[in-house]
Amino acid sequence: MTTTTLAALVPVLPFLGAVAGLALGRTAPGFVRPLAVLPTLAAAVLAVLVAVRQGGDTVIEAATELTPTGSVPITLGLHIDGFAALVAVLVGVVASCVQTYSTGYLREDPRYPSYAALVSLFTAAMLLVVYSGDLMVLLVGWEIMGICSYFLVGHYWETPEARSASLKAFLVTKLGDVPFLFGLFALAADAGTFRIDGILSTVASGGLDHPTLVALLLLAGVAGKSAQFPLHTWLPDAMAGPTPVSALIHAATMVAAGIYFVARLLPVFAASAAALTVLAVMAAVTMVGSALAALAQDDIKRVLAYSTIGQLGYMAGALAVGDRGAAVFHLLSHAAFKALLFLAAGAVIHAAGTNSLTAMSRTGGLAKRIPDAYWTMTVALLALAAIPPFAGFFSKEAVLVAAEHTALGDRAGVPAGAGWTVLVAGLLTALLTAAYALRLWLRAFRGRGAEAPDHGRQPIAMTSVLWILAIPSLGFGLSALVLDDWFDGESLLPTLTTAVLGTGLAVAGGAVTYAVWRTVTARAVPPVATPHVAHPDAEAGLVEAEALHLPHPAEDPADPGRVLLGPLHGPAADGFHLDALYRKLFVRPVVGAASLVRFLDREVVDTYVSGAANTAKGLGRLVRRAQTGNVQTYLSALLAGSVVLAIAAVALANAFAGA
Repeated sequence: MTTTTLAALVPVLPFLGAVAGLALGRTAPGFVRPLAVLPTLAAAVLAVLVAVRQGGDTVIEAATELTPTGSVPITLGLHIDGFAALVAVLVGVVASCVQTYSTGYLREDPRYPSYAALVSLFTAAMLLVVYSGDLMVLLVGWEIMGICSYFLVGHYWETPEARSASLKAFLVTKLGDVPFLFGLFALAADAGTFRIDGILSTVASGGLDHPTLVALLLLAGVAGKSAQFPLHTWLPDAMAGPTPVSALIHAATMVAAGIYFVARLLPVFAASAAALTVLAVMAAVTMVGSALAALAQDDIKRVLAYSTIGQLGYMAGALAVGDRGAAVFHLLSHAAFKALLFLAAGAVIHAAGTNSLTAMSRTGGLAKRIPDAYWTMTVALLALAAIPPFAGFFSKEAVLVAAEHTALGDRAGVPAGAGWTVLVAGLLTALLTAAYALRLWLRAFRGRGAEAPDHGRQPIAMTSVLWILAIPSLGFGLSALVLDDWFDGESLLPTLTTAVLGTGLAVAGGAVTYAVWRTVTARAVPPVATPHVAHPDAEAGLVEAEALHLPHPAEDPADPGRVLLGPLHGPAADGFHLDALYRKLFVRPVVGAASLVRFLDREVVDTYVSGAANTAKGLGRLVRRAQTGNVQTYLSALLAGSVVLAIAAVALANAFAGA
């Protein structure tokens, strides 16, 4: 079987699994779990075979015209380089882990068949984005992911949080997709094709007429999809969905699509220094702002959500300094430890009976009760904090090295200011990341209160996935020694300067956080927890801090984040009030305009329509009164009318005769 055929089967298999799962979900429920796991696993295996055959140093191209358009043709084709090959493997592996984990995590969920089918469709859409050689076909996968995220985030539609979160995710990403679509059209108009190879050839020959306009329009869509400032606000709220969905969105689909798109078309963005500068500033603000917000969150999944936003900022920063190898390397590394973090968090939430770090900090014994989640989450947090030799250290250092080279003027065509912006923000974010990672670990696993109720051992389908993902979280960084061919042949090894600065700041952030935690916990009087109220369902019945008779998160004296942030804690906990700002700037004017339109429709337009109808009805009543049924009345009226007409005729005749 040819490599092209294998590559074509990679997105087709999970798509067929989704269709079969929906068709058989009610009639043959016993086939739902195999149809969820096996097609996705087979797609992952085929993606590995494609990567091995591709080898990293060649580009696989295949295309056929999909439909005549009369202008720019649309083709169904493949464009597989080293980046595409590796990202497809990533998507297949993470999706397989999520599907396997979900068989245990959602084993009692009555809507599991539709959930599993949507996850498979989500996976197929992302694989279509990765392998597509035509931007219009890529857009199909891009939009399918958007609608899948809407349904999956709103899986628990009984809760108002899930309903509003799914709608918010859909609308905010669509807000970016509108200019993104115009950017695609403008790019195709300049290049004369939607084919990626044709566009890259046009850029290389200097044939792009409006590079800044095109790049900025495309960046709007990327900001929405990859949750970059200022369109990042949907991602923390999307935590209302099931935890495995969060792992899939944050690690291998949806948010990764925007970063991958920029990496695939980086020459388009590099053709405009202004676009690179905008991307660098956007990445810097995203990194630092999300790290500060993560340090103030009480919900464990919201901490991880803001963490994802910050790590995506690192990837965007690498792209802003013109190094797509570092960006994709961090994308792959981050996918492993972030998927592990979310899936381990699901086990922690289930064991603690709550997703509140305040409640967890008053709960003891979690580390002993769920050792698999404890050890694997520790590995993932060390990778997140970029502590050597964990994977996050090598990939984050690759970003910092790229920024350093650009800041020193070693990369032609990229503004040095973009390099300095990314470098300074990246180092500051390294300090903050270690701080909130250690804060999460301490509050989740070093509680000193009563033990939460034991809900039994986690299913093997869940714990095995955690250990599988722990392997790349620990050792994937070492692949930088052997995967040069897949990353444009550039070295991804750290340098002494950035390694010392980055690691030193991370250690300092962790040390200060630990010292503050020891101080505040020694002073705080631990309340007595009431674990009997914990709910066995980790997602549908989470226990609130008030139910455990615990202080409100903003008033928790044992939270080191409050001490570290000081007066910034309140704004950071609320996402720096961006949602409130958007409500004032956009939501209220739109609602006001809608109210005005409704008033005009009901009070003005409807008044005229009702008046016309009432006039016709009134005239009808008058005419109806003349219909008495008396023949003599009709004859009298006819005679009177005839006399009136005769008099009028005579008068007109005399008038004309006198003239």
